[in-house]
Parts: sequence; structure tokens; C-alpha cells
Amino acid sequence: MSDLSLHPLGEPQPRPESDCRALVPAEGPVALETFGGRLYVEWDPSAAITPLGQLPFFTEYLKVSGLFDPWVEECPVHWTSPNAPSKRDVLGTAVLSILCGHWRYAHISALRGDSVNAPLLGMAKVVSEDSVRGTLKKMEEEAALAWLQRHLLLVTEPLLGEPWILDADVTVKPIYGHQEGAVLGYNPHKPGRPSHTYHTYFIGNLRLVLDVEVQPGNQHHSKFSAPGLWALLERIGRARWPRLLRGDRDWGTEANMQRCEQEGLPYLFKQRMTKRTKQLVERLLRDAEWSDAGQGWQGAEARLRLSGWSRARRVVVLRRRLAKDLAIEQPDESGQLRLSLTEVEKTVRLYEYGVLVTSLADEILTIAALYRDRADCENNFDDLKHHWGWGGFTTRDLKRCRIMARMSALVCNWWSIFVRLAEPDKHSESITSRPLLLNAPARAIEHARQRRLVITHHHAEADWVERACRNLAAFLHGLRLTAEQLTPTQRWYRILSRAMVKYLHGRQLQPPDPLPAPA
Repeated sequence: MSDLSLHPLGEPQPRPESDCRALVPAEGPVALETFGGRLYVEWDPSAAITPLGQLPFFTEYLKVSGLFDPWVEECPVHWTSPNAPSKRDVLGTAVLSILCGHWRYAHISALRGDSVNAPLLGMAKVVSEDSVRGTLKKMEEEAALAWLQRHLLLVTEPLLGEPWILDADVTVKPIYGHQEGAVLGYNPHKPGRPSHTYHTYFIGNLRLVLDVEVQPGNQHHSKFSAPGLWALLERIGRARWPRLLRGDRDWGTEANMQRCEQEGLPYLFKQRMTKRTKQLVERLLRDAEWSDAGQGWQGAEARLRLSGWSRARRVVVLRRRLAKDLAIEQPDESGQLRLSLTEVEKTVRLYEYGVLVTSLADEILTIAALYRDRADCENNFDDLKHHWGWGGFTTRDLKRCRIMARMSALVCNWWSIFVRLAEPDKHSESITSRPLLLNAPARAIEHARQRRLVITHHHAEADWVERACRNLAAFLHGLRLTAEQLTPTQRWYRILSRAMVKYLHGRQLQPPDPLPAPA
């Protein structure tokens, strides 16, 4: 009879220790055989390393400019528990998260392994996402928004003494969940999706945010922006008002234009294509003498008074001829989009056109150029929504969304001016400036009572980055040496004068005279 069994007899007997020796993990470095030869790998979780190796330059900029400390000290939140995190730790964590391009509170966890940059900001530690959310929830909304509005204005106020243009616009933020204020409204890209609306005011062409208001998704009209706009202008003060208010066709209403005329504020808005506006365009297309408006456009002007308007106003009609070869996208019988090509006969002329309403007396070429520059708002919104957290940081209550929107705008302003210090000739969006001036692996070394940070930058523009950072450090070092003679306000005026040298055409911003000391 065979000894072969169809079933196992139980647990196998352990093999001799000599046979298992190769399966025991070795202590110390691990030897690996690679195509490039043997490699020894080891782990050091206590090593002081950071992926944000160039953040110390930004930290020195915040320290020398005097922006960060007052912002932290004036934060309207107070704790009674001895176990509560400090304001500096919470706000510093939020700033680091926004700088890194995060858009969810959960992303804050990625910062907790950075043992280099938190101490440089004066922080004891990077706090958790729950601490940030809880701190924002504890803030009293009116006090928190006033605190952020005040510091947004402190950043931009020196520039408001120069001639400037105020751009007002609204962007839509789709909401996925059950948040306060997430209601159906105007949402062209995702119809039927609840949303919030961000009513924003910019310094034209500088991409600096003056203020932003987060409102429910059905409050997208300019009548919901107007109260915030006039409150902002009141905070700025009449002496620093803009030379022009620009807006899209949503702003071309009787209420907005009449208020601007009463306050003596010039305006330039796009006009809705109402029935009488179309009749005016048809008449001008037939009878008017068209003049050059730049970039292939032609312009003609007329006076127009629509029903509901209190007076006749100047309108400028712009047109541009379309090319002969056109493509038309339209749904077929099954509802699928179909692209078809069409040819226009030589005797037919096709134009695209737009209508502007303005209180300016400038020539048509200037009016057209001014309104084309307003398109830069869309670049602002794209950068803020996709790279500065406006597309996220969502909570169930609207209060924290409003606080984080203004906080993100403030950090974006800080970073934009910092980047202009390194490269004054142009504005660089965050998708370009972060890899250049922020992201670089670095290792902290402490030896002979000196702390050093060794940066390894693998970007193709590494040489340019090193020169720019050295020049930036030399400039800030010069300000730091004269810190005792200069007030924080005077230092900030000098920083802005260097950062905006192209915008100011080399002029130096002059700070206000200091108040006399009390007797």
C-alpha cells in the first residue's frame, strides 16, 4: 500500500535556523543590486529636510517688510485652554498650505514632516487640519473679515497714490456637497451645479486683489457687488480713488452708472445687446465712419438712451471682420456635436462686434485698448482658483469660506510682490514662479553653532534662480541694516518701489510723513 496521502498532516515543521538566515531583515544600511552597481540604502526620519528649500527667502521678505507679525498679532481669536495651539502656529500653517498650492484642508498633513521652515516662521510646529478649521470656526466673522480687509489694504495702499484702474468681476465656484450658500445660480460651465460666487476687486494689470466677497451662487449680479465696491472705496479714501472703474456687461446698469456719475468716478462697461442697442449697431454698420481701434478692430461712437436710463450716454461700437474660412459646431439629430466647415462668399462680410458704454471722453482707440486690458481679470481668476485655493477650502458654513478666500488673496498678494522683487520686468503666474522660487529640495545642517541650508535645484533655470535669490537677499540685507532708521511703512514703500519699478517707470513711492511724537 502506498504511503502517499491526499491531505496534509498539519503544520509543517520549521526549517533549521541556518536555512532561514537569509529571510531575516538586516540591521543598518540595506544593500541593493542595481544596474548601476551595488547601492546601500538607509532611513533617517529625524533628518532636517524640506521640499520648500527656497522658502527662507520669502520668510526674510515677510520679516523685513513687517507684514507677517502685525497680521498674526491682530488676528481676532483668543483661547482660554492651555492646550490650544498658538495663533502663530495656526496662521503659519495656513500660509504654508496656501503657498504650496493646496486646495483642501486635508492637504495640510503633507506639511507636518517639514522640520525646517516652520521654525523659520517663528512657529513651534505645524498644526493639524482640524486645528486650522477649528480656529477659523472660532473667529467672529465680522471681526475676522475686517482684520483681513485691513491687511489687504495695507499691502496695496502705497500703490493707490498712483493713477490706477479698478477692475470688478465675479467668478463662479462649483460646490459638491451640502454647504451653506451652495444654491443654483449662473454657472455656464456646469449648469445645474450649486455654487458660490466670488465678487472680486483688482488693481488693473497688476493682478493684486483689493478685496473679495463670497456670496451664494444665485447672487452673481453686480447689484450684489456694488455695496462691497463702495464700502471698499470708502475705506481707501477719496484721495486714492481709481481713475477708472471697469466691468463687464453685468455692470452696465442704470444704478451703477448713475452712482458713478454722482460720485464723479469715470466708468467703462460693456453694454448688453438689448433691442435698441442692436438697432444702434445696425445703423452704425450702415452709415457710420469707422476708425481704427487697434488689433484689427474698428470703432464708431454715438449717443444712446435706453428705456430706464435717466440720460443719454456715450457708447462705442467695436467690430472686427471674421476670416473667410469658418467652422461651425452644432448638434446633429442625435444630439452629438458635429463640426462642419463653411465658406463665405466674397460679397459677404462677417463681423464680430461689441458695445461699450463710458463716461470717458478719450478717443476710440484708447477706449478699445482700455477694455481689452480688462480681459486680464480672467487670468487672475484662473490663477486664484486653480493655484491659490479659491477652488477649494470648502466647509459647511459660509463664514470659513469667506475667511479663507481673503486669506488666500492676501498670501497671493504677498507672493506676487515677492516674485516681482526677483523679476521686476514681468508678472509670473504661480505655475511658473513656484518651481523657480519656492520648490527645491534642501537639507539643514548645524555645525559650529551655524545653521546652514544646502539647496539642490534641478530646474533648467537654476543658475538664474541662484542669481535672483542672491540679488534679492542683498536688497533685503540692505533694508535690514537700516531697519532702525526706517519704519515698517517706509521699508514697505521701498520694497514696492523696487518690485513695481516697471509699473512706476523708475519712480520711488514716497511714504507719508510720520506723525509728530506726542508732547
